[in-house]
Amino acid sequence: MKVSVTRRAHFNAAHRLHNPAWSDEKNREVFGLCNSPNFHGHNYELEVRVTGEIDPETGMVVDLGWLAQLIKREIELRFDHKNLNLDTAEFQSLIPTAENICLIVWRILRGHLPEKFELHIRLYETPRNFVEIG
Repeated sequence: MKVSVTRRAHFNAAHRLHNPAWSDEKNREVFGLCNSPNFHGHNYELEVRVTGEIDPETGMVVDLGWLAQLIKREIELRFDHKNLNLDTAEFQSLIPTAENICLIVWRILRGHLPEKFELHIRLYETPRNFVEIG
């Protein structure tokens, strides 16, 4: 039987939703206030769920301390108090929508987890808006 464990994390980041291939008018029309040339920020809440078999030797699916350190090192330190458009390599040519941020987080963490585990990411951009992958 598979069991899921979840770790919550948090980071603050600024971004601007802007497609450089579009006119300023179209960007404003599609992205509205999120297209502000001065950027805007969010207090992102992150849930990382790892699913797998319980290890009979440890009684755990995955060590939550290890998972917490992985999230801190790979996600929080990378994105916290950053301007996603300007300060991160991941969003130099990718619009930092909640959907794309969630996808990038999933890709980063997936690369550090053994294949036997399933990975699910939920990212809250606001208390009422969230996206999921996995």
